[in-house]
Amino acid sequence: MSQAREHGSEHWRKRTFRNRSAGSGAGGRKRAAAHLAFGTPVLPLLIVGAIVLVDLAGGAGVVWLPLLAAGPALAATTSRPFGVLCVGLLAAALSVVLGIRDGVPGDELAAVLSALAAVTLASALASALRWRRERVLAAVRSVAEAAQHALLAPIPSSVGPFQVAVRYSAAEAEARIGGDLYALVPTPYGVRMIIGDVRGKGLPAVGTAALVLGVFREAAYDEPDLLTVVARIERSLARNLGYDDFVTAVVAGYPEPGRLEVVNCGHAPPLHVRASGSVSSVDPVNPAPPLGLRALTGETPSLQVLPLSDGDQLLLYTDGVTEARDHGREFYGLAEGLARHVCDEPASTLAALEAELQSHVGGRLHDDAALLLLRMPPAPDRAPEVATGGGSVTLPSPPRPPAAGAGVGCGQNAE
Repeated sequence: MSQAREHGSEHWRKRTFRNRSAGSGAGGRKRAAAHLAFGTPVLPLLIVGAIVLVDLAGGAGVVWLPLLAAGPALAATTSRPFGVLCVGLLAAALSVVLGIRDGVPGDELAAVLSALAAVTLASALASALRWRRERVLAAVRSVAEAAQHALLAPIPSSVGPFQVAVRYSAAEAEARIGGDLYALVPTPYGVRMIIGDVRGKGLPAVGTAALVLGVFREAAYDEPDLLTVVARIERSLARNLGYDDFVTAVVAGYPEPGRLEVVNCGHAPPLHVRASGSVSSVDPVNPAPPLGLRALTGETPSLQVLPLSDGDQLLLYTDGVTEARDHGREFYGLAEGLARHVCDEPASTLAALEAELQSHVGGRLHDDAALLLLRMPPAPDRAPEVATGGGSVTLPSPPRPPAAGAGVGCGQNAE
């Protein structure tokens, strides 16, 4: 599969090179024309044109000429400095023409031109500063995206025996990264996963999330017992966090077929979707405090075993989903939404849930939100695993035609 991916990438590079070479003439001219059209201050020019038409129709002269300064002032919000200067020069030229036509006195026309020149220069400076801020913001966004990809590594659509889908949305939309965390890793002791929510937001929360994920990825591969993995995360946080900092998390593992181990540390309980479509909450039997607070309470987390059959699904999420409110301050019903949209494709299920969640809150979440959905496909559709000495590797299985009437189709509600 790796060789096929590399071959496809090489083919894409060759094809892109050929397309660029073939289209370097006409394609380059089209891109230049599109760039010029995008950078043209259309609205300021329309305003200048409207003022000229009003002046020509009314002949008011000096009454309307100062309004031509609105052209370069508005261009500063949409155009680069060169575009602002062009609009300003056009407005000045039209002022001279209209002033002479309307018989405006020379001193009054000079005052109008002076004001127009001052507004144009100030607008050009504002445009330059805006363009510089936009470049800095674009650089910050690219760094944030790189940090997010490094922190929250992309999860493939299949890990071990599971079909997997992930959705993540940061409350700080401009930063594109937040305090929620998730990871799913194959280990010699089965597939292990974590989803968590760091107290607070911003860079401190991102640093804590990075710490938790780093310890989890190492401990999940080294420790045979899931509770020991949680204990190692707890010890690391105890050394590095403040007294009022903590992380809620659910750590789970799939050590053997049909057996899912869950450790809940003060986090929202996962949702278990059975093959029949029924949804139930996996509430912890012995609730444990969030990670980082064990020393204050003395309570230790316990291991909960959940049977996971073929066709079952498990949804892990953060409280940014369940605490999302609409304009009437009503919380989003995740369990009900999952029951409405669950299907045999985890990616389609999460896409429908995310769309409904965005509609519920009116377009923007006020807290970080993460969704991680796993599905255990039926045995005939499951990708085979081969031992490698340090765990297992999942091989792609050949596509199978769907059985007539089997399962719930994506985009349809479960009956």
